[in-house]
Amino acid sequence: MTDAPHPTDPTGADQHADAPRLTVLIAADTFPPDVNGAANFAERLAVGLAGRGHDVHVLAPAPGRRHGTFHEEHAGTTLTVHRLYSTRWPLHDWLRFATPWRAQANAERVIARIEPDVVHIQSHIVIGRAVVRVANRLGIRAVATNHFMPENLLEHTGLPHALRATAVRWAWADASRTYHRVQAMTSPTQKAATFLEKAIGVRGVLAVSCGIDASHYTARADRPRDAKIVFVGRVTAEKQIDVLLRAMTKIDPAVGATLTIVGGGDLLKQLQQATIDLGLANRVTFVGYLSDAELRQTLTDSSVFAMPSIAELQSIASLEAMASGLPIVVADAMALPHLVDEGENGWLFRPGDADDLAEKLTRVLTADDETYLAMRRASLRMIEGHDIERTLNVFEALYRGEPVVPTTDVAPS
Repeated sequence: MTDAPHPTDPTGADQHADAPRLTVLIAADTFPPDVNGAANFAERLAVGLAGRGHDVHVLAPAPGRRHGTFHEEHAGTTLTVHRLYSTRWPLHDWLRFATPWRAQANAERVIARIEPDVVHIQSHIVIGRAVVRVANRLGIRAVATNHFMPENLLEHTGLPHALRATAVRWAWADASRTYHRVQAMTSPTQKAATFLEKAIGVRGVLAVSCGIDASHYTARADRPRDAKIVFVGRVTAEKQIDVLLRAMTKIDPAVGATLTIVGGGDLLKQLQQATIDLGLANRVTFVGYLSDAELRQTLTDSSVFAMPSIAELQSIASLEAMASGLPIVVADAMALPHLVDEGENGWLFRPGDADDLAEKLTRVLTADDETYLAMRRASLRMIEGHDIERTLNVFEALYRGEPVVPTTDVAPS
């Protein structure tokens, strides 16, 4: 990867209003209807760029047997999505990959058809790798955003634990071969960017928030009457929801805490049974996937957000909770600490420590009204640094080869 230009002041939202519009190809190994952070970011990015008048195309696996080029509705915007023939990964409940040996030919075909000014890959795994190779050959600018953490996939490989450390090293070496061929690279937080630089031996990875439109979320002016904890995310091993369930057993029943788990995944039935075994059936509710409106209402009505995961490169779900005015209690791992000013908008807990998680959740739920409402206001202040418009400004500049500054890790007030 070539070093990023030296940062300058952030661009304004209208600085490029008179600049030529771009043709952008976003290459993603996962895209809605998949439900995960990388897919959601790729969709928000595509919709946001299209809203600014750019000609946006998405290259992604087909979610089923039907493949080809389609005009798809995403967040109220019509996008051109080139869906590649894909096969479901047998050890995962929904993950599909485009056929690797067809990927480069398909990338050649789509790129020749749309003639993009820039390609922006969201991972190196199959489609991103092929797109970068074609872009390099044709002299097209290539930008990469890394959402990849090997640990998030290893649970679905069937590899024995003894081989996983070797697999992680191999995975990063494989990623390095693609990421060294792009002209600019980003990751959602500074900690994730620094981690990536060390993992693959590059310099100049920019911290650029995945961004959310905070105006879509509603924060209550008052304190919810009930002590409602909420988790939003995939119900899979790396999220460590079992730690959250054990923490629920350690919270004093007098607090009256309940837990709502939003999302689905391969561990859903196992964790539902664990809830019964732990005697939590009347305090924990699994609601599955919700519509956007239902999710936003659930966040608005909750008291505190919990994220026990240890492999988050940013955690869009945590940002959504903050935009809803929730205090957050998250694991002191990977990028999550960047979202917390301890005692101000929430608390960190020791990863895997159910006792510490229970204690930190109890602190929030039993805080006096003045302290609790101050935590809500702090979350709303901190979310300002993750506004999607700032994110779009940065990527427009990167696409044009202009110097930019990171958008993340805004100092808490």
